[in-house]
Amino acid sequence: MSARKIIIDTDPGQDDAVAILLALASPQEIDLLGITCVAGNVPVSRTQINARIICELAGHRQIKVFAGRAAPLRRPLVTAEYVHGKTGLNGPELFEPTMPLQSQGGVEFIIETLRAEPAGSVTLCPLGPLSNIAEAFQSAPDIIGRVQEVVLMGGAYFEVGNITPAAEFNIFVDPEAANIVLKSGAPITMMPLDVTHKALTTRPRIEALRALDTPVGHFTAEMLDFFERFDIEKYGSEGGPLHDPCVIAYLIRPDLFSGRHINVEIETQSELTLGMTVADWWGVTDRPANALFMGDLDADGFFDLITQRLALL
Repeated sequence: MSARKIIIDTDPGQDDAVAILLALASPQEIDLLGITCVAGNVPVSRTQINARIICELAGHRQIKVFAGRAAPLRRPLVTAEYVHGKTGLNGPELFEPTMPLQSQGGVEFIIETLRAEPAGSVTLCPLGPLSNIAEAFQSAPDIIGRVQEVVLMGGAYFEVGNITPAAEFNIFVDPEAANIVLKSGAPITMMPLDVTHKALTTRPRIEALRALDTPVGHFTAEMLDFFERFDIEKYGSEGGPLHDPCVIAYLIRPDLFSGRHINVEIETQSELTLGMTVADWWGVTDRPANALFMGDLDADGFFDLITQRLALL
């Protein structure tokens, strides 16, 4: 089977970084056409640097990295340095990347690529707010029918919210963008907190990465040492949830995940529940299903996959 063509749309973030590394380490399954960056965990001026750092760390300087939107569609930007640190990749010693940032904008790259590649052959993998994807869909509605699938990290139902009592961060930052994408008609798979909060970076899992004794292994372990402290303190869990790699792991090993094809709507009006993913898990409405909403994963298999693949870089 040929490798699946994807565009990663991202706001790195330590967990985004692991997702990018997993994709780069899996060329038999993943053909990474490019990385588009968006404002989210940190501003886009930093996310585009972080994406290039990760590509250079992995020895993949040929990957094209693009800067996309610097703000949500209609709202001021909310960031998460309190989780990820000022750089977004706090933990390891960082360096200035030397590989170039592409001059083309990220949204333009998404549109151009979907028009150039055969219809139904490109999967979009948003790991942050959906601002770039929504703008592309609005600017060029002809590309929506050409998307193979949108596999995104975002939302929550049983796990409620992590930025407000009702909302997950990626959706909350740009709820209008999420609403556009969920109503687009494109095939959508969502990795909500319900799944990602089961993908915990326990101490043995981090030490397994450090034990790879490679630059990638040490860098990743040091990122996760920093990243997990926030969630351990917040949730009293035994590790931090590795959200974004769930997207890439699903493309490689879909058998690790289970969920339901349901209707998901985005709250864009309420002050109280802005950004909430109203997931009809129990089928109590007659609204048509528009997303495969994941609910569980094999966490040991997930971390085994990450460790085995990162060992190849």
